[in-house]
Amino acid sequence: MKRYFITGLLIWVPLGITAWALKFLIGTMDQSLLLLPARFQPETLVGFYIPGIGTVLIVLVVFLTGILTTNIIGQRLVVFWEGVLWRIPVVKSIYYGVKQVSDTLFSSQGEAFRKALLVQYPREGSWTIAFMTGYPGGDVVNHLEGEYVSVYVPTTPNPTSGFFLMMPKSDVIELDMSVDAALKYIISMGVVTPANGKKHPAPHEAVLLNTTRAASSPSSEKT
Repeated sequence: MKRYFITGLLIWVPLGITAWALKFLIGTMDQSLLLLPARFQPETLVGFYIPGIGTVLIVLVVFLTGILTTNIIGQRLVVFWEGVLWRIPVVKSIYYGVKQVSDTLFSSQGEAFRKALLVQYPREGSWTIAFMTGYPGGDVVNHLEGEYVSVYVPTTPNPTSGFFLMMPKSDVIELDMSVDAALKYIISMGVVTPANGKKHPAPHEAVLLNTTRAASSPSSEKT
């Protein structure tokens, strides 16, 4: 009875959480329709609410913005717009702070979240997966001896929160693992093991392997 109930939970809990997350995201993005005049909103035109229209609108706007800003005229408009924002005191600090972070994370030339690392945290002997976000800068460099890297250590199962550390480059191990695989490993709390790792032998296989090694060792041949 208990086994059947747990099996049912394993089926419905992921589905329920996925459905809730999608509903939340779609509902949030559908709020963008409120920017349209009331007579042009889909609910007014059709007569009933259609979920997902706002999501499609946001995707189209982002896509068209990318197309327009890749040409010379679009780039000049972006420079003009950023020049206007630069003259507004409070807006300038917020906009350029967010822009630096987004450029670092999403730019193809950036190094942020391009490498998965293995680091010792929170103490020596305890290992966890982290991501390289760059290198220390500013006055911080004047107080660090040797080569350091900036590291983000995410928490599990929510990798959006974590800790920012500056660690010696010699203390981090670069993994032959994609960022997606590392994130799945973290979110699953180590349950979803990356495919390119060494397979851990089953208990009966480990016993057989140890017996074989003991039989083939030099000490056993002498006896």
